[in-house]
Amino acid sequence: MKKKSLLPQTRVKNPEPKKKDDNWVIWAAWADRITFEEIKEKTGNNESDVIKIMRKNLKPSAFRLWRKRVHNKSIKHRKKFKYERKMLREKIRITDIN
Repeated sequence: MKKKSLLPQTRVKNPEPKKKDDNWVIWAAWADRITFEEIKEKTGNNESDVIKIMRKNLKPSAFRLWRKRVHNKSIKHRKKFKYERKMLREKIRITDIN
């Protein structure tokens, strides 16, 4: 039997869509580790554009769930993420001393 490739192929349940497509924006918006700043760098869509795309393409209940999730996550904004990490590190340092 002949191998198709020398490198092993990893099957992904939800593979990353092409970056020029609205599906990539939706995929990136749902991903926790991709910030709005990264989405803007790669596609040119700012946060309000991403919200419009999500509102247009998702069911109303899914959109509300996503907005609630994004609002509560500090990870989607780079500044908030860095601040939260800084506060967490300080909290760990204080508890390590005691």
